[in-house]
Amino acid sequence: MLCAGKKSYFAAAVCIITVTSMLAVSYLRLQRLSHQPKVIQEGRRCRGKIANSTITALKGNKTFIISPYFDDRESKVTRLIGIVHHEDVKQLYCWFCCQPNGKMYVSKAKIDVHSDRFGFPYGAADIVCLEPENCDPTHVSIHQSPHGNIDQLPRFEIKNRKAETFSVDFTVCISAMFGNYNNVLQFIQSMEMYKILGVQKVVIYKNNCSHLMEKVLKFYVEEGTVEIIPWPINSHLRVSSKWHFMQDGTHIGYYGQITALNDCIYRNMERSKFVVLNDADEIILPLKHPNWKTMMNSLQEQNPGTSVFLFENHIFPETVSSRMFNISSWNTVPGVNILQHVYREPDRKDVINPRKMIVDPRKVIQTSVHSVLHAYGNSANVPMDVALIYHCRKALQRDLPRESLIRDTTLWRYNSSLIKNVNKVLSQTMLQAQK
Repeated sequence: MLCAGKKSYFAAAVCIITVTSMLAVSYLRLQRLSHQPKVIQEGRRCRGKIANSTITALKGNKTFIISPYFDDRESKVTRLIGIVHHEDVKQLYCWFCCQPNGKMYVSKAKIDVHSDRFGFPYGAADIVCLEPENCDPTHVSIHQSPHGNIDQLPRFEIKNRKAETFSVDFTVCISAMFGNYNNVLQFIQSMEMYKILGVQKVVIYKNNCSHLMEKVLKFYVEEGTVEIIPWPINSHLRVSSKWHFMQDGTHIGYYGQITALNDCIYRNMERSKFVVLNDADEIILPLKHPNWKTMMNSLQEQNPGTSVFLFENHIFPETVSSRMFNISSWNTVPGVNILQHVYREPDRKDVINPRKMIVDPRKVIQTSVHSVLHAYGNSANVPMDVALIYHCRKALQRDLPRESLIRDTTLWRYNSSLIKNVNKVLSQTMLQAQK
């Protein structure tokens, strides 16, 4: 009717666009209204057992909650980091209990399964609920319905409710430690290198490791450097040690690495200036600066408005050794001595080296392993002459002769401090291990 009598194509187009816009605005308004919290009960006490596990399965075992976080960067919401079946989970509701008035609010969740699922049926997901306006809920329960009794459902504490001043400059997130991990020497060397470079906290999502590695982790926990997040994902899902789906009946890739990384960012959002996303066998080595703090100050000055800095990965094959730093007392420790591996593989034509990241966690919404999926601000690739990732592992280019590798002794700049610090850790952990 709005378009009756219009003869020109231009007028008809304008009319169609206007009607479409009106319908879209109405739809978005209705969608937002459907997600607004609604009071459903009053004058009651908050019930339900507080969840203490890192991974909590909801009824039906298609949704797993890691932890909820308060997020007011756009609107006042509770953002739950979780794992869901990408097809079967269509509807969830947040139940907020507001004290002391005892009002119970229900808010329909927006379920956002991360795009980097790599073919697996389960993937990392953000479960986002608008919070009640006149309430700062401390806990939330998740239910498949806006009706019913939730007294038996677990309640989750909403973290990041209070803004804090940064307690550390750099936090490294390592996810996930699995496969009875026993690369003890390289792990200690990486930890001590992180500390030399300016790291104050390392968060490890631990599935399992060797008995000796447990001793080493205990040392670093007691020292205050390491925080262990238990990660029993294989108690809930069939996990793959590969990153892509292989039609082998597994549910989620690489022990739920992406979910752990996202949780680690939100967990450290209010307490760490930067979060570093890399593996235990990777070290971001600055070439122009003595440590990460001066490097990041320089990178931020050169890249205003950038919140994600990506560093290029370079393989230093553990099969190619130097005769230097063959320290006899280290030979009885399981694992790789990185000081002996200073030959890196050359770049391959038509192959882009993967990258790992240092990010401002308050600017990240969703991350994958090698890039962020959604963030405020820009991403910048850090040039290789500024820094690179030293990654000592099995060779990727196995047929290359030694003379085709590139000798790169950047790591040796830190050898004196590194050797002294590693010896100190070994003297304490190895003695404890023998008791």
